[in-house]
Amino acid sequence: MKKLIAVFAFTTILVGCNAPKKKNDVALNTEKRTYSIETVVDGLANPWGMTWLPDGSMLITEISGQLIHFKNGTKSTVTNVPEVYNRGQGGLLDIEAHPNYSENGWIYITYASTEGEGEGGNTKLIRAKLENNALTNIEALYKATPNSTRGQHFGSRIEFDKNGYVFFTIGERGQRDVNPQDLTRDGGKVYRLHEDGRIPDDNPFVDVPNAKKAIFTYGNRNPQGMARHPETGEIWIHEHGPKGGDEINIVEKGANYGWPVVSYGVNYSGTKFTDETSRPGMVQPIYYWVPSIAPCGMDFVTGDTYPDWKGHLLVGSLKFNYVELVKLNGTEVIGREKIAEDVGRVRNVKQGPDGLIYIGIEGKGIVRIIPE
Repeated sequence: MKKLIAVFAFTTILVGCNAPKKKNDVALNTEKRTYSIETVVDGLANPWGMTWLPDGSMLITEISGQLIHFKNGTKSTVTNVPEVYNRGQGGLLDIEAHPNYSENGWIYITYASTEGEGEGGNTKLIRAKLENNALTNIEALYKATPNSTRGQHFGSRIEFDKNGYVFFTIGERGQRDVNPQDLTRDGGKVYRLHEDGRIPDDNPFVDVPNAKKAIFTYGNRNPQGMARHPETGEIWIHEHGPKGGDEINIVEKGANYGWPVVSYGVNYSGTKFTDETSRPGMVQPIYYWVPSIAPCGMDFVTGDTYPDWKGHLLVGSLKFNYVELVKLNGTEVIGREKIAEDVGRVRNVKQGPDGLIYIGIEGKGIVRIIPE
């Protein structure tokens, strides 16, 4: 197997101090609210994914397996949705319209599927078209194996890069000592495919014997946030740590992010599973949270609707019921601000085509932030 050397350079930016801050040593502030929060879609149990179509309507996934089309203020249920393995964190997961949807009509969906080897389920990526409020032309693009009856760490987010490749994430399925560091196994990885499911010839492990050829990075735990940087085009992710050690990472070809060999977290019981927070050849996060915020959903703020937030990163917190604005100077985190506090368990946060920020909240629905 080829030796992999992950090189990750950081530029330390000093902001009002004489020494670089630790990667988790940035205070969380709550600024005076200069916006209102407006309900857009109510009556949802667990709105996991959301995307917009050119007519302004929304497609929303419920983890239970329901796909909702919200148009002109009305919810309707999309038919012919594949059956999902709805167990624990598994079910109908992310959804993303193709960047050229107006021309090709493709919609990409991840979900926990029972297809394939073994009992239980694992994450699958498909694409389909929407016709007469039903999914048609369904094509299977990738299915992780083997299945497992474990209910945790399915991932999963979808994002397209500027070159048209589709990236998606699969968590390590609760098997931290088996999957993330093994290139021959699915789980604990970021994957990259052509839009039609073909393996790119320049994927980093196509020439590694027995490796899963779709793998783009490994050593990930459970990435549930993914977004393309509006200026650099880089794909950013965040991922759940255990107790402590949630991370923000930039996806680099062939990189090993270290899980579970290195981590800033501990077991949920408080005991250690590793004494290492770094190791040569394993990429350090650009930021990590201790304690964990349980991040879910992320996006960059663009445009002029929120001028003070422009260029910064939105991250939802399942644990603390708010959206965090992670302020950036390049790849350096220079500030953190709590917004939309006390809204509930944030399952997703995205900026819509109208420039407004939308938040998916468990047990409620989807709201948006309206600036004054």
